Amino acid sequence: MNRKVILAIADGLGDRPHPLLGNKTPLEYAETPNLDRLASMGITGMMDLISPGIPVGTDMGHLILFGYQPHHYPGRGPIEALGIGMDVQPGDIVLRCNFSTVDENGIVIDRRAGRIREGTNEIADAINGLEFDGVKCYFKPATEHRAVLILRGIGLSDKISDSDPKAPNDGSPYHEIRPLDSSEESKRTASILNLFLQQAHVILSNHPVNAERIRHGKLPANFVLTRGAGQMVHLDPITDQLHMKGSCIAGESTVLGVAQMTGFKSISDSSMTANMDTNIELKAKLAIEEIAKNDMVLVHLKAPDLKGHDNEPFEKAKAIELFDQMVGIISQGIPENVYLALAADHSTPCEVGEHTGDPVPILIYGPSIRRDRTLQYNEMDCAYGGLGRLSGNEFVRTLHGLMGRVEKQGN
Repeated sequence: MNRKVILAIADGLGDRPHPLLGNKTPLEYAETPNLDRLASMGITGMMDLISPGIPVGTDMGHLILFGYQPHHYPGRGPIEALGIGMDVQPGDIVLRCNFSTVDENGIVIDRRAGRIREGTNEIADAINGLEFDGVKCYFKPATEHRAVLILRGIGLSDKISDSDPKAPNDGSPYHEIRPLDSSEESKRTASILNLFLQQAHVILSNHPVNAERIRHGKLPANFVLTRGAGQMVHLDPITDQLHMKGSCIAGESTVLGVAQMTGFKSISDSSMTANMDTNIELKAKLAIEEIAKNDMVLVHLKAPDLKGHDNEPFEKAKAIELFDQMVGIISQGIPENVYLALAADHSTPCEVGEHTGDPVPILIYGPSIRRDRTLQYNEMDCAYGGLGRLSGNEFVRTLHGLMGRVEKQGN
């Protein structure tokens, strides 16, 4: 019996009751007829990606949803680099970056430079290839304000601190990079990276793209914030371990990077913007096409997370309605042997503006599934569902079990 799974992931879906929404969560407030229909026909529950109260990043959350344990985490930088097609070599130090805006005193005005989307290739090219003390710096833009930096040379370490003050700390100075241990490699890497940030700031501050942004009343992308330093590690692809084929449909480089690292084929398109204007129809169409050729397909929507970070509960509800529409299209086209599962990689409550350890709702719909009595897909109703409260690893193992990919224990 060849059973398959499509897992639809709404990034940052989980939230808390919000006073502007009549003390409903954005998921409760949103119009979600398709999600609720699946809840009434399937089995639901709640999931802690690691365990209760522990927040995770998008990278860690997806690594778990692809089937791995937290200790496999290689750092955000290598994941981002793979996601945008950079060549990562053994020994490289890879960092996740944001284009950002700082004032003349190094105060971070906006960690995302007004969520810049245009001109990032030009300003990235201006600082790509800088070299300090024999260390080459490779820089490439990713989705919207995001970018990736690779340091390549001898005597380097990923044991360095972040320059990013992180949300919600706009208005604070950027952090000078520090070594996190006493090794000469860490000290050398921190020194080189600080030199890169200073030189990049000089170049970007005088770049024509930023001059044009200022003329139009936009924030200049005049600084690079770094975080998530890591070195590339090898993971045994989960697809090989379970003898299956998989693909991932997304417009966000982090998710695409995790997919490549774990043995899933990455599928994207320029119309998949990782924002509200993403092409949900194409994502749904590709999910249906890909499940015909694969055993497991993950399809991702980033927008709910962005609106949670921006503390926009009404907009987050609209982003969730996009997810509902995408899931509705998928549910109309899946074959009878396919399970459709819903999940999130973490919660991003609007009132917090950052990832939290609040559990997220989960759902499985498909052939011979044990139905529970839940009628709506949200954080409150799914808490009473038949799946109970699972860790991320337990939820994914449940999906693998439904596919017949989990070995029997004992005789």
